[in-house]
Amino acid sequence: MRDLILKMAMSVDGFVSDVDGVNRWMFGADEEAKAWGVETIWNASLHIMGSRSFEGMANYWQTSTDVFAAPMNQIPKAVFSRQGRAILSKVSTAAALDAARVQGHGGELAALQPGAESWSQAHVAGGDLAQEIARLKAQDGKPIIAHGGVSFARSLVARGLVDQFVLIVAPVALGQGLPLFCDLAEHAPLRLVSSKAFSGGAVAQIYRGA
Repeated sequence: MRDLILKMAMSVDGFVSDVDGVNRWMFGADEEAKAWGVETIWNASLHIMGSRSFEGMANYWQTSTDVFAAPMNQIPKAVFSRQGRAILSKVSTAAALDAARVQGHGGELAALQPGAESWSQAHVAGGDLAQEIARLKAQDGKPIIAHGGVSFARSLVARGLVDQFVLIVAPVALGQGLPLFCDLAEHAPLRLVSSKAFSGGAVAQIYRGA
């Protein structure tokens, strides 16, 4: 039986996205926090996400040389989408190379990273969310890590499907944005498992249900 971990960045005033979804505030230069994040996502046997995040991540990570690229590419994925397997045609290796050219990564210099093909081989879950998650949890292996986006993460939270929250609190206040816990039907008490502060000001807070 696998736990489902929801890993998200959060501002100090409780938002997991700014209003326009650009979210440059998430991408700090804190190398210690990045190293911790990479170690955390390596400790997964499956990454899951909604369809919008899946498309965006696939076409970015397949050619990225960022420190997160290896675990994001090499660990199996599942995408929750009503499009069925048609969504996989949008994340081909050819599409990733085209995206790299458009984004100015040098065109001919863009190269696929090890494991890039795993995006087009992702498991597609299109049924009832709770039932699909239950099937994935029932499999053996290390935890499942959910990456959002916001609407998908809210659905997981509202249905009580998250076993552990990994919230990376960035040292920034947004003033307004999109909260994570706004769809709860009632209070959800949490127990702090661990807290780790990084030199750049971010804090990793890990919670489980109380």
